[in-house]
Amino acid sequence: MSSSPALSARGSRLALLVVGLCWVAVLFDGLDMFIYGSVLPHMLEQKALGITSDQAGDLGSYATFGMLVGALTAGTIADRIGRKRLMLACVTLFSLASGLCAISGSVAVFGLGRTLAGIGLGGLLPTAISMVSDYAPRGRGALTIGMLMTAHHAGGILSAYVALWVVEPLGWRAAFWVCVAPLVFVPVLARFLPESLSFLLAKGRAEEARELAGRFDVELPAVGGKPAAADRWTNLANLFRGGEWVQTLLYWLASFGGLLLVYGVATWLPTLMRSEGYNLGSALTFVVLFNLGGIVGMLVAGRASDRFGAPRVSAIWFALTAAGVFLLSVHMPLAVTFTVVFLTGVFLNSAQTMIYATVSIRSSAANRATAVGWTSGMGRFGAVFGPWLGGQLLAADKGDWGFTAFALAGVASMVFIGIAALRSSRQTPQNTTEQELVATH
Repeated sequence: MSSSPALSARGSRLALLVVGLCWVAVLFDGLDMFIYGSVLPHMLEQKALGITSDQAGDLGSYATFGMLVGALTAGTIADRIGRKRLMLACVTLFSLASGLCAISGSVAVFGLGRTLAGIGLGGLLPTAISMVSDYAPRGRGALTIGMLMTAHHAGGILSAYVALWVVEPLGWRAAFWVCVAPLVFVPVLARFLPESLSFLLAKGRAEEARELAGRFDVELPAVGGKPAAADRWTNLANLFRGGEWVQTLLYWLASFGGLLLVYGVATWLPTLMRSEGYNLGSALTFVVLFNLGGIVGMLVAGRASDRFGAPRVSAIWFALTAAGVFLLSVHMPLAVTFTVVFLTGVFLNSAQTMIYATVSIRSSAANRATAVGWTSGMGRFGAVFGPWLGGQLLAADKGDWGFTAFALAGVASMVFIGIAALRSSRQTPQNTTEQELVATH
């Protein structure tokens, strides 16, 4: 069916509206996720709430555990209340939770705030990806989702500037009050964000979905029936039949190491850099460069994977990440360190996505969603473990080992994904959507 230029222009405007609103929401998601790591050096220096290094690691893990809960429950809740309402609830939750952190008088209350924030953060990202996927212009789905993913790292950059401009004059609590600001954005989302087309179709509101899609010249997503519980368990069992159990465990281990590295470095980078002798301003600049690298990496990783193969790129990316993280334990000239941090961000923040790409390509069409979903779920335990590990090393006065430990996680993921790729006997790529790869990150 051909589309008139007027309809195409209207579809583009709607896509721009949806992507813009979701981009801002994910920007706040990234700000709230990274703000703890950005203000942590100040909190430890001032002994805020009586916090110690090992407690700081535990607190970092609380947020990632909350993200695990949020990510695992988001789909079920969205199926009941709609993706738009879930986005509103998630933004409200992590904003109010930041307020709880700002007024907390004890480590326990602060930890509760970070856990609740993590639940909101974990539920928002996959829901936002689903929204922009529904409204992406025809033939621009991957580009649209790639643009959305840059917002998370832009939030990381913003967190560094909030820490730099707000914490020193006003204290660490002020940074968390800034993270309450997204509450004023909730009415804007409620007013202007349309409901997900996938949700409308799943709820039998097909006429409403068709009218909306036709009015703005966007394609209706293909929505099949939900698999029965027995089918879902059968798909999971298929991951362990025959020799597949070895492949499955290798993918899970690679994902565990990858997310341990991602969230461990995201939480502890400023603190570890200060322990290496850099001042707070330089340490926060590293956060900016690390996330700028993440934006670049997200935009180039897919192209490299299409050309050279996702398994190969994943293994090479992890090797380069491990080398970069290890080099950060060496005190180099500042300009060289800046370059290493930027390149580490390029490779680290997209290496994990290449694991999902590898799993998806090596899986059958019927089992792909289960394989990618469980690989992501197992990796989330690494996301919980990484911040805890950094805290334990600092508490034991072994901060110098922090970068080495994270580098070893990168080497392990390189080995696991490399062996899994070599062992795989399936070489028939399937049509993998960017949504499958990114939503699980």
